[in-house]
Amino acid sequence: MTSHPKIARLFIGLMALGGLLSLSYGSLQMHPLHHFRFLTMLLLALVASRLKLKLPGLNGSMSVNLPFILIAVVELSLFEALMIAAASTLAQCFPKGGGRPKAVQTLFNVSTAAVAVGLAGLILHGGMPLPSTWLSGSLLLSLTAASYFLSQTLPVATIISLTEGRGVRRTWSSIFHLSFPCYVLSAGVTSLVTTASHRIGWQIPLLVLPTMYGVYCSYRLYFGQAEALACPLPLAKAAAAE
Repeated sequence: MTSHPKIARLFIGLMALGGLLSLSYGSLQMHPLHHFRFLTMLLLALVASRLKLKLPGLNGSMSVNLPFILIAVVELSLFEALMIAAASTLAQCFPKGGGRPKAVQTLFNVSTAAVAVGLAGLILHGGMPLPSTWLSGSLLLSLTAASYFLSQTLPVATIISLTEGRGVRRTWSSIFHLSFPCYVLSAGVTSLVTTASHRIGWQIPLLVLPTMYGVYCSYRLYFGQAEALACPLPLAKAAAAE
């Protein structure tokens, strides 16, 4: 934290408080656990969370666990969705090469995920007053996914701005362009899966993991090309200076 350390710590504390409140609210709304469905969704989310990619030009990463979190919000209780989001976010924080994650960064990421899931659950399950025209299934799911997207990306852009001295708007714009297609795809996959689950069976989410692995491979190729194109620029500037 080199730019605004005091404000950054305060912001992390506020997000941690928000995450704690979300977990507390979820525990109050807890219903009997869907044991096998919960464990299956948790395992899928944990595996998908390890399929993570470093965002080019930003000190952050993105994984493809979002569909499983959204499906949990739709099909399981809020408490179960919070547990899946927290556990998969924690798994995402562990470095790929081994070692321990940074405690403050992990606290912030898990808290942000809890806040995002808590808000999404309130919107989807009627915890917030909404106009009757928004109560159709597709519109409500779209609003839920949009709220999750904003609740995830805005705090990340803010903390990057506070710790690295970047503009919030510019940082969020970069995150938006890099991650928004994945959020749109995840919302679409969630809609298809939840519809199919009601007609075929809850096992349908098992088919999502191969799909998201394909998305991960596509993103990895795209991000790799973006970094390759960006690397020659500093070298060209150095050559010009000479």
